[in-house]
Amino acid sequence: RGARRGAAMGARALWALLAALRAGWCLLPQTGYLHPDEFFQAPEVMAGDILNLQVYYPWEFLSSSPCRTVVFPLMTSGVTYWAIKSLQQLDICSSCINSYTLLVSPRLLFTIFSFILDYSVYRLAPIWEVDLWKALVLLAGSYVTLVFYTRTFTNTLEGLLFALLMVLVSSRKSNGSSAEPTSSPLIGVITTVGFFNRPTFLAFALMPLLYWAGLIFDSQKSVKTIINHFLKLILCACFTAIVFITADTLYFTSVRLDNLYSINKGSLFDVIAQLHEKMVVTPFNFLSYNLNPHNLALHGSHPRVTHFTVNGIMLFGILHILAIGAGFKMLKKYVHQLIRVKSYSRGLPGLLVHSEGSPTLLLFYFVPLAFLSLFSHQEPRFLIPLIMPLVLFSASHNRAMKWKHLIVIFNLLGAFLFGCLHQGGLIPCLFHLEQLIHSPASSDHPRHYTLLFAHTYMPPRFLLNIKKTDMHVEVIDMAGSGEAALCQTVEQQASNFTCSNCYVFVIVPGTVRATITKCGVSFKNETLIFPHLSMEDPPQMPILSSGNWTSQLGLYILQLDRDQ
Repeated sequence: RGARRGAAMGARALWALLAALRAGWCLLPQTGYLHPDEFFQAPEVMAGDILNLQVYYPWEFLSSSPCRTVVFPLMTSGVTYWAIKSLQQLDICSSCINSYTLLVSPRLLFTIFSFILDYSVYRLAPIWEVDLWKALVLLAGSYVTLVFYTRTFTNTLEGLLFALLMVLVSSRKSNGSSAEPTSSPLIGVITTVGFFNRPTFLAFALMPLLYWAGLIFDSQKSVKTIINHFLKLILCACFTAIVFITADTLYFTSVRLDNLYSINKGSLFDVIAQLHEKMVVTPFNFLSYNLNPHNLALHGSHPRVTHFTVNGIMLFGILHILAIGAGFKMLKKYVHQLIRVKSYSRGLPGLLVHSEGSPTLLLFYFVPLAFLSLFSHQEPRFLIPLIMPLVLFSASHNRAMKWKHLIVIFNLLGAFLFGCLHQGGLIPCLFHLEQLIHSPASSDHPRHYTLLFAHTYMPPRFLLNIKKTDMHVEVIDMAGSGEAALCQTVEQQASNFTCSNCYVFVIVPGTVRATITKCGVSFKNETLIFPHLSMEDPPQMPILSSGNWTSQLGLYILQLDRDQ
């Protein structure tokens, strides 16, 4: 008993250390750039709307093609930007709005939200008969938690809502038997909220909802009571949907709430009629776009087994492999069980309720994975909500303990690769350029800056902290343009110097630096930001193994020479 108590105390201390690391690394901040959606589905849009900064509005947020709800961006990045704007207006903080606060404040809010995962494990571990502190350490030590759950992804919110849904549908009495479900309204709200955040949430919600339905039928003898549970769920889901549809319609039709207070009764009815005609239901637009194979191909097509064979291992390592092994054993067991007449009478909900905890957790993991695999566009971040059932499953029966050293090494490498290296120079580069643009020298003598980005992820403009009324900064994103197009643009910029206060900067990864030298232009200043790893333009191994490896793992800021 003393050894168990000591192990539990050690696990608590380790969890506290990992929790502090999660918050501290967010504030540091993390420099890794995972995917453009991290910025362009919330912070970039809200910085333009609330702080009036120059931004790039993605097509999903244009009124001509609204595919993303505005509610979550407003409630997350919008709230944090409103807060720092208010602090600056009240002179409490004269320079609150800068590239650091613009990046970190929404991330900090998401980091705080990420502890919903820890709370969910705290609630679920006793129900599923899992060692609490082993599960918490496994969760907090995962690089998915440290990196992905501290970023402003809609997938992050999807994972938090999935965890809350699992808490709501899982209930046990003190004697271990199934308790009567009492959370029908909240389950309806969470399911609808998740659907409006990402329609793929239905894939994650399917098994929890079937499990909940199984508990309802198993614990209730009255048909009236069963109908009452489902009516509560449906009514709350419909009310939540109305709230989202109203908010999105107001936003995308440019009818703002503050305008409604100054209109008379007659015109109010006109506005309501107008809103009804222009009703915006973003999940349906999202599904309409993504169910078109041609549209998905524009974002990249992958084999249907990519989630199973690549992405799951990339995110969860050995835990995913252990789950697959256990899944095959479970499938073999239930194939034999389904042959029996008793299994046919219970049906799927009965199997879920009467089975042991581990098989049910595997269904919570693999059923969403299977549904997401039906789509040809498969990115690793789509699977991050599955960390909750996987951690609970892996922590049961000491499955993960046998592989603890491998798990530690895997998560250290993952945290370093995605939290620091991957496109890791772009955010510090934008910090550097923001300080340059807003330097006292630039303020005293107005300058015009042209920033040309090539072979990097899309640069989030809001981190430059440029007001929409300021026209002295131009951003050109060349993406992955070929050598000819890149050189043509650079040469064009070199020949367009029309003023003494014009400055042109070319930002390229070190692996493309040699291409720029072929463009026939000269540079007078070079700034190398380290580290920066571009998987689209990977380092060349011969150069990487030589003494010049830092240039291959860096991002260059090249200032064009005006006097060439």
